[in-house]
Amino acid sequence: MQYRTLGRTGITVSQLCLGAMMFGAFGNPDHDESIRIIHKALDAGINFIDTADGYSAGESEEILGKALSGGRREHVVLAVKFGPPFDEDPNHRGASRKWITEGVEGSLRRLQTDWIDLYQVGVPDPNTDIDETLSALSDLVHAGKIRSFGASKVPASQIVEAQWTADRRGHERFRTEQPPYNLLTRAIEYDVLPTCLRHGMGVLAYSPLAGGWLSGKYRKGQEVSGPGSPARTQFWAGVYDTADPANAAKLDAADALGALADEAGMTLIQMAVAFVTSHPAVTSTIIGPRTMEHLDAYLEASGIDLSSDVLDRIDQIVPPGVTINVADNMWDYGTSALSAAFRRR
Repeated sequence: MQYRTLGRTGITVSQLCLGAMMFGAFGNPDHDESIRIIHKALDAGINFIDTADGYSAGESEEILGKALSGGRREHVVLAVKFGPPFDEDPNHRGASRKWITEGVEGSLRRLQTDWIDLYQVGVPDPNTDIDETLSALSDLVHAGKIRSFGASKVPASQIVEAQWTADRRGHERFRTEQPPYNLLTRAIEYDVLPTCLRHGMGVLAYSPLAGGWLSGKYRKGQEVSGPGSPARTQFWAGVYDTADPANAAKLDAADALGALADEAGMTLIQMAVAFVTSHPAVTSTIIGPRTMEHLDAYLEASGIDLSSDVLDRIDQIVPPGVTINVADNMWDYGTSALSAAFRRR
């Protein structure tokens, strides 16, 4: 396992970050099996885990709390996201001081820990002034409840705005960004990744397999099935329908990338994960296994370096800065809904 410094935090993390979204009702409801997966990942050298209060309504955090008991917590860099609706309460969401101060207590309790290493705004909150968010998060740092904080799915312009606000108002600043990034979703190469580099921010790239499209099972001539769990199938209904032109284009690209991986003597999973971790701005890529077999496939990608020839061939299939389906970039960015909003101005 290779390790890197998380931005300018001074914290060293593994290049593979264990994503905990699949632990709980949304993915794997078997707590004992989920704990075995977590322990195997830690034994393999992963020291970085990412979860969220909203993953299976807090169940993911509860599983992690049990898995990290008995002395394992001290050796893990624990990242937690908040922001998307936690429950039906309209104030249990967003990035207001009210929810930040309440939400962190719930996460600490479920995780059975006294501190969170990296607390992240899970999605931009247009209803809260960035100054309030930074102020509340800074107070948590000063209180010792979190070590540092970051954000997720933030466009480059808002990353810069947050950095300026922190400097001018004397707050702690965002130390990390968590964007989607994979062989089919490369838009952040254009501005988000360079912006993170300029500001010394660590990058936790999620969805290296593009929601399964780069798992190797989406090839031409084969039936395209959806996610493995019923909850995910319902949540992402239509996302895997190849009758959709955008999905058909993704299938074409995934098939070509799969052929390239075969030719290079590796699995598509290995090539996909290595592609993400090879970018100089990326600190770690978040892997989200639901089963032990999934974890094993991810671990086989550790330490693989892609040659310049393979990287050039990848660029011929999906050019740098290009996302096959713009809806995969970030929530509300580059989508038809945003375009419609601009047209109404």
